[in-house]
Amino acid sequence: MIVLHRLGHTAEPFHLNPDLIQTVEATPDTVVTLTTGAKIVVAETPDEVADAVHAWRVSVLESALRRRRGGRAQSVAPTPLR
Repeated sequence: MIVLHRLGHTAEPFHLNPDLIQTVEATPDTVVTLTTGAKIVVAETPDEVADAVHAWRVSVLESALRRRRGGRAQSVAPTPLR
């Protein structure tokens, strides 16, 4: 899960499953459209949302590689998505 903040409620973070994200647009506020059709306006920029999704996916892959290699931690260099 990634942590985001609804616009105007920055003191109240919420967790979002990044697999539900369909699009992220700046209109000029950042609007996250989910695969369910729901739209969420967030305080983060589209780049910050993309970076959070990227970091989450890297952590998932690192965890899978650690388990596959018998618990040995090996770092995977993140590849830019852009």
